[in-house]
Amino acid sequence: MPDKAFPSIIVFDVNETLLDITTLEPLFDRIFGDPGVLREWFAQLVLYSQAMTLAQLYTPFGELGIGALKMTASIHGVGISDEDVAELKERMSSMPAHQDVVPALTRLQNAGFRMVTLTNSASAATPTPLEQAGISHFFEKNFNVSTVGKFKPAPETYHLVATELSVETSDLCLLACHLWDTIGAQAAGCQGAFLARPYNAPLSAPNVPIPDLCASDLITLADEIIRRRQGS
Repeated sequence: MPDKAFPSIIVFDVNETLLDITTLEPLFDRIFGDPGVLREWFAQLVLYSQAMTLAQLYTPFGELGIGALKMTASIHGVGISDEDVAELKERMSSMPAHQDVVPALTRLQNAGFRMVTLTNSASAATPTPLEQAGISHFFEKNFNVSTVGKFKPAPETYHLVATELSVETSDLCLLACHLWDTIGAQAAGCQGAFLARPYNAPLSAPNVPIPDLCASDLITLADEIIRRRQGS
């Protein structure tokens, strides 16, 4: 029998989960001589977005991204020009979807799931990053945290989606490749589907919520979601 307890609304994280941030690597290779510094910058960006929320402060994610780039450059003893900042903005607004995204979203759409997005990034002018990537038509609505002035994994961000959709958080499954995101969602009452993309892995420690579903590619994870919903 179908598992009606498993949510029919999937809430997708955007950056790295759907959109491929490795397309930023040429910028970091040019500035730092090492494309791997992308990961250092991204970790700083996530860290300070969460620090701002804990301090009850808010600055748009894109502005924090620029600040994190300049901070990372200062740590490495290199300079950042206006052209570097402009290139970061351009690359962040035009990241392509991962190759597994369209097939997975098509599967979920055909299975009758409602799909929305929830991102730390503020609203973008048209065309949006999802439109640029050619996947915006899959999603019913796109939410960003600027409405509540807090970054994920603050509980208010997940409650925002539930409130706007007139459902309970238990009616939502948050799908992300960042465990800190699924932790926050599960703590807020959602179910969590973890996508173990490269540079992301589960965390085993006391009281850390275990994701309800986990897979290393989005197609497999979508199929698991469909099976769970159908009860097979």
